[in-house]
Amino acid sequence: MRLFRSRATQPTPAERVQSILAVAHSMTVVCGGRRYEVHRLHGSGAHGHVHLHAPVDPGTPREHGEHGDPGEAAPRVPVRLELTDVAPTPVRQRLRARLTLTGTLPAPYDPESAESACMEFGGAELEEAGTRTSVPLDRLRETAADPLAGCEASMLTHLLDGHAEYVPLLLRLVRPHPGKGLVRALPVALDRYGLTLRLEFAGAHRDVRLAFATAVSDPADLGTRIQGLVAAARRASHPNHLPA
Repeated sequence: MRLFRSRATQPTPAERVQSILAVAHSMTVVCGGRRYEVHRLHGSGAHGHVHLHAPVDPGTPREHGEHGDPGEAAPRVPVRLELTDVAPTPVRQRLRARLTLTGTLPAPYDPESAESACMEFGGAELEEAGTRTSVPLDRLRETAADPLAGCEASMLTHLLDGHAEYVPLLLRLVRPHPGKGLVRALPVALDRYGLTLRLEFAGAHRDVRLAFATAVSDPADLGTRIQGLVAAARRASHPNHLPA
């Protein structure tokens, strides 16, 4: 018997976590009862500021305590990282996801340090679309960030500012059709699997995904995928009524 895998149409939680970490411009560090707002993440994301390590086996010796007692392990300091993912377009509710990482540091967090902090991984929780998902470290290690993560904001802004006429056209692919109650539609997210539009109504909104024919592996191929959606929308609005 031949088995078929269903084609992925949206990022996994691990992909979302890696993408948020890769492009984050800021985060909140909670350590020692204090909160630090960190805003120097440009260019390297949170990965360049915090290096995640696997939890150390309880039976593995750690570094000696400060008094040199071989039986005393160096204390670990609990830490929590809080990151948010915000839509780059002016939609009604711009917060798309919250990410929380917990773990420990070998020393209290130093907001003035320019070196990467070595964080022993405790857990990762992604809150998105009303759902919370825990992502283990082994899943993060085997997963890369979305290839479009670094250019998503510029691409969505370009789509909205330079090709605004595509959005109402793409609405022809939405099922069920939003109808007359729609106030406006804006692109809210973009990833290797497709484009997400936010449909805003008078008192509510909903997001709809328009999947690409095939996933994008290189940002250079994005234009072709968008044109594929536009072409499909035009075909959908001009059905062929000729007899078979």
